[in-house]
Amino acid sequence: MSALSNPPAPGAPRGRVKTAFASAAGTCVENYDFVAYGTASALYFGDAFFPDSDPVVGTLLAFVTLGVGFLMRPIGGALGGYLGDRHGRKPVLVGALLTMGIATVLIGMLPTYAQVGIAAPVLLVVIRCIQGLAFGAEWGGAVMMTYEHAPRRRRGLYAAIPQAGNPLGIAFANIAFLLSANLDGDWAWRLPFLASALLIVVGLVVRMKLSESPEFEAAKAEGGTVRNPLLTVIRDDWRNILRIIALRVVESCAYYLTATYLLSYITDRDPDDRGIALTGVVIASLLAVGTTVLSGALTDRVGRRPVYLVGCLLAVAFGIPMYVMANTGAALPIVLVFLIAIGVIHAALTGTQAAWFAELFRTGTRTSGASLGYQTAASVAGFAPFAAVLLTGSFGWWGPAGLYVGVSAIGLLGVLTTRETWGREQRAAAALRETGGTLDGIPAQGGSRRDVSPHSS
Repeated sequence: MSALSNPPAPGAPRGRVKTAFASAAGTCVENYDFVAYGTASALYFGDAFFPDSDPVVGTLLAFVTLGVGFLMRPIGGALGGYLGDRHGRKPVLVGALLTMGIATVLIGMLPTYAQVGIAAPVLLVVIRCIQGLAFGAEWGGAVMMTYEHAPRRRRGLYAAIPQAGNPLGIAFANIAFLLSANLDGDWAWRLPFLASALLIVVGLVVRMKLSESPEFEAAKAEGGTVRNPLLTVIRDDWRNILRIIALRVVESCAYYLTATYLLSYITDRDPDDRGIALTGVVIASLLAVGTTVLSGALTDRVGRRPVYLVGCLLAVAFGIPMYVMANTGAALPIVLVFLIAIGVIHAALTGTQAAWFAELFRTGTRTSGASLGYQTAASVAGFAPFAAVLLTGSFGWWGPAGLYVGVSAIGLLGVLTTRETWGREQRAAAALRETGGTLDGIPAQGGSRRDVSPHSS
């Protein structure tokens, strides 16, 4: 079964930019919807859906329902990857966004435990599962659509643009909760979910206007699509899937240990600090938009591995200081914690992932392989806040701090065992291809597969 090497992405620069920002718009909406649940779990759902429990158990149960959505993400990633590699990236983008939007609005309309009893948390879990499926399916299509439209030498930059939609959606979600915090009763958490309907309409309109990926169209025309991309990539590229899981665990777990668990931890210590912590998340998320794009651009110049390595090393070093700073209870250290953890460390990792993960697979199995690894790691990360609560009960703040350092060490292992896909040789070959030169006697026009997008089985 053949797979195409990566042909130069056709199309005008304007179309490439439009694709990147349209993908980012949808990713922003998806993250708003998915992350709004995490914020609500940390601040409200323990009381609204599990009121008969003591405060610690209520928080644990809220975080369990948060984790259920993450368990569904590998299934969504596998389904979305399969459909994206078989039928195209665009249909998956539109369908996933619509499904996520409907589920999110329904959360805002759910009755509470006080109104319908046990049916309330049951309905919450069902809708959270639907969210997980949609979110899992969306990422691969958005990133691969942008990556495959992008000019070869700037694929790190372009692929980072949809990734920048992640912190932007996070910022919007937390802004919504800040604005609704003073509303009476359940409206404090209902309104942010209902408000997502406006973002969904915008995202759908933008995505419906996109053209299909040129690489997918070329693969389809030349018979380079794979009959069963999911099984093929598991059979032929399972090592790369495991590498992506290791690389992704540090980014995803570290984020939820910060934006979800640490937010709850700070609020439990002093409820008056809730506004400060939320403000810190918002500012950090806005900073992360720029850091994500800059990180992607940097990988085009120095390669993917060096940027990711620095991000993992920073994460290892910051695990303990972040709790020392949070425990001061002072506004400036609390805000700085989020700025460093989300605005710098997390953003550097997300800005690098899209291009690096895409380049580990061939066109015919790219969405399936990258999505499966990416979302499997996310399913683990969904239970990180739950694990942090348990560890805090046994070890105090040293428990979640140690967990943060531990997942960062897993990321380091992933960096050390994953090959560079955009090293000096690949960058030189791409530059020569644009000028029609040669590399080691090989014409740049129509160079070998290793010059374009190396692939290891």
